[in-house]
Amino acid sequence: MKVLVTDGDNRAALAVTRSLGRLGHEVIVGEKRTPALAQVSRYCRGRVVYPDPVSAPGEFVQWLASAIRDLGIDVLIPISDITTLTITDSRQALGSRCAIPFASADVVARAADKVDVLQTAERVGVGVPRSVVVEDPQVIPDTDFGYPVVVKPHRSRVKTAEGWKSTAVSYAADRAALGRDLARRPRHEFPVLLQERIVGPGFGVFACYHEGSAVALFSHRRLRERPPWGGVSVLSESVEMCPVARDEATRLLDELGWHGVAMVEFKRDERDGRPKLMEINGRFWGSLQLAIDAGVDFPALLLHSAAGGRFEPQVPYRVGVRNRWLWGDVDSLLVSLFGGSGAPELERGARWPALRAFATCWGGNIHYDNPKWGDVKPWVFESYQWFRRTAADAGLVASR
Repeated sequence: MKVLVTDGDNRAALAVTRSLGRLGHEVIVGEKRTPALAQVSRYCRGRVVYPDPVSAPGEFVQWLASAIRDLGIDVLIPISDITTLTITDSRQALGSRCAIPFASADVVARAADKVDVLQTAERVGVGVPRSVVVEDPQVIPDTDFGYPVVVKPHRSRVKTAEGWKSTAVSYAADRAALGRDLARRPRHEFPVLLQERIVGPGFGVFACYHEGSAVALFSHRRLRERPPWGGVSVLSESVEMCPVARDEATRLLDELGWHGVAMVEFKRDERDGRPKLMEINGRFWGSLQLAIDAGVDFPALLLHSAAGGRFEPQVPYRVGVRNRWLWGDVDSLLVSLFGGSGAPELERGARWPALRAFATCWGGNIHYDNPKWGDVKPWVFESYQWFRRTAADAGLVASR
């Protein structure tokens, strides 16, 4: 098959490109500029540049329609939130020649709406943090779960008249800080969720669904994140599936009528040991390579779904496999050593434990996105980009 993968600078795009390229598919990688991370992989058969889907979503869809026709694309795989939301909402404009193995636009949009997900989870009996929805930034509600509170806009990405806008999760230490936080936020970020802060390890249930039924499941736990107090996973490990999390994740995705891939993210509440839902990512995720290395090739499963194939029972995956995003882990260490904006006060000061954990993270069970032997150009490219960005942040070179 000829496959077009978007968001070529994304780590998940690199994992998809390697997976499908190894299987003999012709993978073309797109990005708003070239070269990009996945485009320098030996498994990328073609590079394309498209209009920025963030600032020009209409032009991006027009370009895709032409590319699908002119390049003879069989399957289109979006990677980021914005391209997934845009593409699933534009199926009619993109035509019927190309398969898009994702849920319908309304289902994808529901999964991206944190308020909708919270309400759906409560309705079907999935554990969630105690929460309050704020519609008006001038009206600060009382909460029964104290401070600090987690402040979450209803969406991570919001489409506005000026294009897509990104939002950010924050912490408020007290009522005054919460008032200032809400007052700073633009109107498109509302409604906003206020949630109790769940302390405990983060883990996820990865899923591939075909027409409303789960065909593969995988679980991982987060060992380190960037930033250290909660963010993108930089060190993760495959773990045995938690029966409660499995049942709750599939109950939630079943209720949505899911199709395609998703990650349902939880934290295990240290107070009662139960999983509490954080969010749904209705797309490929940053630690995708971990699942592939542990034996669940989600990109191959998604392509099989696009072809309408039948699925065999899932083979057990390997437990204890670790994936490390090295440069992300370095960033996380630097924040632990030198501080970073937005850190909750109770998380500061863990310098030596962070340095010791970083220095001892080696062994035969560690796998990397980069370097991958046999496909080293992405490692060279990523390292160059990291050093250039770090130098730019330090004011040593001009930013790109």
